[in-house]
Amino acid sequence: MADEIRIDVPHSARVWNYWLGGKDNYPPDRAVGDAIAARYPEIMLVARASRQFLIRAVTFLAAEAGIDQFLDIGTGLPTMQNTHEVAQSVNPAARVVYVDNDPLVLAHARTLLVNTSDEGVTTYVHADVRKPYEIISDARNVLNFERPIAVMLLGILGHATPDFDRMRAVITRLMAAVPAGSYLVLQDGTDTSDTARDSAKLNNYTLRSLDEFRQCFDGLELVEPGLVTTLQWRPDPGSTGTDEPIDSYCAAGRKP
Repeated sequence: MADEIRIDVPHSARVWNYWLGGKDNYPPDRAVGDAIAARYPEIMLVARASRQFLIRAVTFLAAEAGIDQFLDIGTGLPTMQNTHEVAQSVNPAARVVYVDNDPLVLAHARTLLVNTSDEGVTTYVHADVRKPYEIISDARNVLNFERPIAVMLLGILGHATPDFDRMRAVITRLMAAVPAGSYLVLQDGTDTSDTARDSAKLNNYTLRSLDEFRQCFDGLELVEPGLVTTLQWRPDPGSTGTDEPIDSYCAAGRKP
């Protein structure tokens, strides 16, 4: 495994970790991160807003929607308040399955799985988002697919499935496997500005149009406030959200 991890070349998960203020990054990662930020300063806001969205979304699902099973695909490197920590702070018996196919993330899995509750279950599955059948098969060892599950795909599909039709097929297969009452949670970069499009080329990331984003929720019931920027989705009490432009959108949809 160690032979597969290169610290002399930039890595997208470590670049994202750098933008979030993490410590699991190296000079090549910081160089790319700085280059992208120089052309697109908003990327720092995008990264942090995305993490805050994860916290708010998982809190909503665990506290208000009564979800106690989470399938978090495209885990990335651990930073702060990861999915299992948020979910199990609300419901200690929550079960969380993380999925990633990155050897770097696998090497950090032990760190990711700290701070898990005694009552709950937190585990890691080494699988590729482009192979949803394998993900579902492995996740069945921990999650009960006869009860609602939150399927989370945050900031991953632009790397893993640049072809939109293939992206839709992955989402369709995942949501077909979970029962009524389950949720789909998406967050991703959008092609809503020229600077976002330019910076995505530096990071080899495929952005989505808002229309493509909406299509991912066909057949699902969107949770209020619907498809909005990550800054506007159910802001914390005392905050009214913001209309500040940001090229990162999100939504949660319930399977009827």
